[in-house]
Amino acid sequence: MPASPPPATPPPTGTNSARYSRQVALPGFGPEAQQKLTDARVLVIGAGGLGSSVIPALAAAGVGTIGIIDDDTVELSNLHRQLAHGIADVGRAKVHSAADTVADIDTATVVNALDGRLTADMALELFAGYDLVVDGSDNFPTRYLANDAAALTGIPLVWGAVSQYAGQAGVAWAARGPQYRDLFPAPPPPGSVLSCEAGGVLPSVVAVIGSIMASEVVKIITGIGTPLIGRVTTFDALTGVFRELAYAQDPTAAAITELIDYELFCGIPNAISVDELAASLGAVTLIDVREPWEAAIASLPGSTLLPLGSLETNLAGIERSKPVVVYCHAGIRSASAVALLGEHGIPARSLDGGIDAWSRRIDPSVARY
Repeated sequence: MPASPPPATPPPTGTNSARYSRQVALPGFGPEAQQKLTDARVLVIGAGGLGSSVIPALAAAGVGTIGIIDDDTVELSNLHRQLAHGIADVGRAKVHSAADTVADIDTATVVNALDGRLTADMALELFAGYDLVVDGSDNFPTRYLANDAAALTGIPLVWGAVSQYAGQAGVAWAARGPQYRDLFPAPPPPGSVLSCEAGGVLPSVVAVIGSIMASEVVKIITGIGTPLIGRVTTFDALTGVFRELAYAQDPTAAAITELIDYELFCGIPNAISVDELAASLGAVTLIDVREPWEAAIASLPGSTLLPLGSLETNLAGIERSKPVVVYCHAGIRSASAVALLGEHGIPARSLDGGIDAWSRRIDPSVARY
C-alpha cells in the first residue's frame, strides 16, 4: 500500500493568524518575526510616489506603528504613480489620504500622520521615537538630512530614488556600515537631476523601487536575509535589468556631529517664502519658468511666462528694475533658473515650494495640478 500522506497542518486560528499565515509560513520567518513587525515603529518620509508604495506594503506586512511626514497635497498628476491616493483625495493632505489607506488595510495599525516638512529643528526628536526610517523624499536636502539624523540617532535608514525609467534603493546604517554620504559625498548641482514633474517617471518603476524598500524594512526588523548595507540595487525598466553597486565607508569623511543647513549644503539658491512674496507681490518682477500647459491651469498674478528651457535665450526681456522672483510648480526648476540667471549677472530668488505652496497657504482658489 502507498505510504499515508503526512497529516495536514491545522489552519491558523484568529484574525491575525489568518491575515499573516502566508507570511509566517515562510522559511526562517515564523511567529517571532511577525511579532517583531507588530512591535516595530517605522517612520516614512514622504507620502508621494515611493511613500505611497511603501506605506501600504508595511501596513499589509503587519508593521504595528507607521509614522508619515509630508507637507504636500494630492494632485491629479500624482495619481498615475501614487497609488495610495485616489480621485476623492485630490486636494487633501497626502498624510491623511495615506492614513486612510492604511486603515482600509488594517484598522489595528497605528498611524502617526504629521502634515509638515521634515526640518533639522525637529528631525532628531522625531527620529528618536522610531526604530527605522524610510526616506521616500524627492529632494536632496531632505535626503542628506534624513541620513545625518538617522546616523546621530543610531537607527537604520532605508532610502530610494526614481527618475524617468530607472530607480535605485539602499540601506544607510552608520552603526553597521556605509551610509548615504559614503555613496554620495556631495549633492549634485541644483537642477542637474530632473524632477518627476520636469522629466517624468514611469509608474511601474516607482512600484518596483518602493517594493524593494519595503522588503528592506521587513528584513531589518525581523532579522531575515541580508540588508542592502554597502550595496545599492538599481533597476532600469527599459532593459528590465537589475544591477548592484557595492561601496564602502570613506575613511577620510568627516564625522557627523550635528545637523546643518541642508539647503545651503545642497546649493539651493536664495529662496523667498510665500508670505514674503505676498507682501511684496507688486514690487517684484515675477517669472514663471513652467511649461505653457502648466501656466494655462494656474499662474500667479503679474507673472511673465519664460519656460526654463528657453530662459537663457530670453534674458533681454527680463525687467531688472525690480527684484526678480522665479517660480515653478514646487521650487525645483525655479532653483535651477535662479542659478542660471546668476551666471548671467541677474540676481534672483526662488519661490519656496512654488505655486503649489502659494495655493495651499495664500490663495486656495488657485488650481492645483
